[in-house]
Amino acid sequence: MKAAFLRWPDPRLRKAAEPVEAVDDEVRDIWNKMVAAMEAMPGIGLAAPQIGVMRRLAVVDASEERGHVLRMANPELVSVSEEMATIHEASPNLPGIGADVLRPAACVVRYLDAAGEWAERAMEGMWARSVQHQIDHLAGRMYFHRLSRLKRDRLLKKAERGQIFS
Repeated sequence: MKAAFLRWPDPRLRKAAEPVEAVDDEVRDIWNKMVAAMEAMPGIGLAAPQIGVMRRLAVVDASEERGHVLRMANPELVSVSEEMATIHEASPNLPGIGADVLRPAACVVRYLDAAGEWAERAMEGMWARSVQHQIDHLAGRMYFHRLSRLKRDRLLKKAERGQIFS
């Protein structure tokens, strides 16, 4: 089954995802579908709500050589750096549109891993960026919610008119 991305403004993209009680075969199957969808984009991360699965699941692979997917259930930020970085972000849920977004440059994330055990991992660079982006999706937020109201309104109006820009 090929995963289909929800399109903004689908109301599911604005809702917080439900916590995962345990990592089981169903969760592992969802993760596998998410990895396939992420690779097909291609992208470096994906949250389950992006494909209509309203569970707190995310996958990230920001490695240069690929094949190092981090599977996370119930991810939460433990800490973030004071240092900030601006990087261009986009989402398959609003294709063809993107914006520069300011986020902490590094973070520590806590999550249930593929074995169902709690783990913590310190991240920086694109790993930190993608994890924060996915956690936003799990909370019902898109990257453009981090923009000023003016920039967000301009971006969404261009998207409505079908004007693609970078």
